[in-house]
Amino acid sequence: MARTLRIATFNLENLDDRAGATPTLAQRIAVLRPMLTRLEADILCLQEVNAQATGKDRPRHFRALDALLAETPYAGYDRVATVGRAGVGPTDVHNLIILSRSPIEASRQIWHDLVGPPAYRPVTAEPAAAAAEPVGWDRPLLAAEIDLGLDRPLHVVNLHLRAPLAAFVPGQKVGPFAWRSAAGWAEGFFLAAIKRAGQALEARLAVDRLFDADPDALIALAGDCNAEARETALRLLAADSEDTGNGALAGRVLIPVERGVPEDRRYTVLHNGRRIMLDHLLVSRALMGWFRHVEIHNEALGDELVAYASVEASPESYHAPVVAEFALPDG
Repeated sequence: MARTLRIATFNLENLDDRAGATPTLAQRIAVLRPMLTRLEADILCLQEVNAQATGKDRPRHFRALDALLAETPYAGYDRVATVGRAGVGPTDVHNLIILSRSPIEASRQIWHDLVGPPAYRPVTAEPAAAAAEPVGWDRPLLAAEIDLGLDRPLHVVNLHLRAPLAAFVPGQKVGPFAWRSAAGWAEGFFLAAIKRAGQALEARLAVDRLFDADPDALIALAGDCNAEARETALRLLAADSEDTGNGALAGRVLIPVERGVPEDRRYTVLHNGRRIMLDHLLVSRALMGWFRHVEIHNEALGDELVAYASVEASPESYHAPVVAEFALPDG
């Protein structure tokens, strides 16, 4: 009899327990915990999990996440998380988490390990840049190797790509979301696109290394890609044969499982009335052979643009979770 495996991804949107914050963590838990319970995930990839300080010069801990997962099966799952550049613990915001019912045998984060930061000299900066500067990614990828009791491991890659919001350019901002000039905004938007595409390229190179080691590798790449199906980032991740032009590379394609959802239901974010699919789960052909169905839990999804203007202290995430179910063979 086949065993069921459910893999899910969910952007929690700045899960935190800051004193005096609205909404409170308790209010967020009341909304988010039922959503996690409904997923019934065996493997859960989370984005935007903030970590809390425990004392001066001490590593941060996931106090808010622990509270959210309490009284759920996820509290007892194996867990791996990203760490900051210093490598001593998680950062204050936007950490990645992988939770697994099955043992996590190995993990690593990937942050300019395969693709170095490109050098770029800003043209609208004030004062003018003296030389080219590195354009680094905002955060790493998180990769895990999970033992499902099969003849090979499952490789899971969790990622959160740069949002399409203009990156900082010296001297070109007049406020958090206001720019001094159209040219400055355009250059910042260009830099954000470099960051997003660069992260996606690094993820694709990591996936190709897995295929180099095993052409039939079981791979699931999940997360908030901040891009739709035919945008650059998703094309880099998927590497469709129509893009590579080489049928011999068909075995290296990653397939977005959301294609199994009717098009009118295929969205994870509502933005000013527009339905967009930003959160994705892509799998290798070997894993796709066991695919049974996919769900996008967007029934209660609010419009992020309208809500920010009209809803005070909303406890929701304005991303819908995605979960796919696979029927695994007996080990």
